[in-house]
Amino acid sequence: MPNLSLRSSSKTDLHEVELVTIYEISKLLSSSLDLHKTIHEVLNLLSSHLHMRRSMVSLVQDDELRVVAAAGLSEEEIGRGRFLLGEGITGRILQTGVPAVVPDISKEPLFLNRTGSRKLEEGEAVAFIGVPIKVGRESIGVLSVDREGCLSKRCAFERDVRFLSMVSNLIGQTVLLHHSVAIERQQLMQEKFRLQKELQDKYSLENVIGHSKRMQEVFSDVHQAAPGKATILLRGESGTGKEVIARAIHYQSGRRDGPFVKLNCAALPESLLESELFGHEKGAFTGATHERKGRFELANGGTLFLDEIGDVSPAFQAKLLRVLQEREFERVGGSRTIKVDVRLITATNRNLEEMVAKSEFRADLYFRINVVTIFLPSLRERKEDIPFLADYFLQRFNRENKRNLRISPEALQVFLDCGWPGNVRELENCVERAATMTRGNVIREVDMRCRKGTCFSSVLRDYGTTHRSVPIVAAVAPRRMAPPVEEREETPLAEADEPQGERERLVWAMEKCGWVQAKAARLLQLTPRQMGYALKKYGIELKRL
Repeated sequence: MPNLSLRSSSKTDLHEVELVTIYEISKLLSSSLDLHKTIHEVLNLLSSHLHMRRSMVSLVQDDELRVVAAAGLSEEEIGRGRFLLGEGITGRILQTGVPAVVPDISKEPLFLNRTGSRKLEEGEAVAFIGVPIKVGRESIGVLSVDREGCLSKRCAFERDVRFLSMVSNLIGQTVLLHHSVAIERQQLMQEKFRLQKELQDKYSLENVIGHSKRMQEVFSDVHQAAPGKATILLRGESGTGKEVIARAIHYQSGRRDGPFVKLNCAALPESLLESELFGHEKGAFTGATHERKGRFELANGGTLFLDEIGDVSPAFQAKLLRVLQEREFERVGGSRTIKVDVRLITATNRNLEEMVAKSEFRADLYFRINVVTIFLPSLRERKEDIPFLADYFLQRFNRENKRNLRISPEALQVFLDCGWPGNVRELENCVERAATMTRGNVIREVDMRCRKGTCFSSVLRDYGTTHRSVPIVAAVAPRRMAPPVEEREETPLAEADEPQGERERLVWAMEKCGWVQAKAARLLQLTPRQMGYALKKYGIELKRL
């Protein structure tokens, strides 16, 4: 590596310095996509290797020439470096595309000293050298430097012009490359936004909030299944929005102009359910004072949504099966066969496969309704949607109550940390409850019921263990009661070493199953979710074996 100082006047040494400088500049310009940073480092090289002072690169931006990088100038001075086309020496170099040399800028009236970085009254002659930065034949900027004390040193301006022209060519190619990269990046971003908008338009549903990946998958399934005629089964926990999705399917289908009729099968006893679905004739039973159409007739030409299909009794399942197969029925108390054109959407939060295995749900009905299945995720599986849902419910509350509430970041974090066993419905209630009870205009963490130990979900979940002396299985899952003590000889829990305390039973089950939570839940006849709540309640930390 040669000595990079110019103390030696040898032309050979100067040639080597210039060669090394060009090499270093070429490496710098290819090392980063930060254009301003690399140009600034190039100018620093010119200063340190060749003693070129106040070097600047100006580029055309918004129809004027602006200094984009400089060495030896302050930020304020760089900001003042703006020239119109043809203005001053710098503007003329850009306009003509020809290099310019001013041996003494103090004697040149065209030199504007726009940056204010030069003190011309101090007496020492300062030479200005500028060369155009070109891409092809087009000038896109100017590279300029100062040479100090040139009147007394017989400076080789021609050599400087030639060297700076090589540097400007390298800068020009780098600027072109960066512009090309920027254009390609902009095109890619535009294409990305276009595709995102296209996907959003295609896989989003009116009145359904779902930015998460899981909900986007649901939207995709809805758009795919809606145009057809197949029966659809919506599955998911209570409160996940199955009715909203059912409506979305209807309005995305060719039946959108027909009626959308819904019925909750769990809300009615079997005797009334038959009348509600199939209708009745006048005098069919006490109180039947006039003829009444059932939901199947009302939904003719449209969509019938049967919620909680898993709660229909086995006896009524047979009647329902015939309607689904033949699309015909008779009203209660009537003999006339009525044919209907109805698309059926059903929903349940129950394990139909387990019910079929236990002969609690007809296998033929199961296969009839389980043509297209769409699984709706629980809220804890789509936490990305919680801020949007909370904001939606709050804005609706504000409109209905003429309020202007907002949610603090701390309160929003409480929403994000919650397990939401009641899913979207529980979140809606929680937002409305907090908004109603908040005294100011901001819902804060202290306004949340869970921070006061009075969260409705936790009260309901813990009610069995805090108010009744029953096994934890019964307290957490009343539908899956543990068998009586005298019958436990036939169950996995009838081991001689089975503990009696509730916390001890949990620890015992976890240890017996190698701390695999799902296995322990099955052992205690709990769902994984209920097992998780119980472990959290009793502060039992999971062991990693």
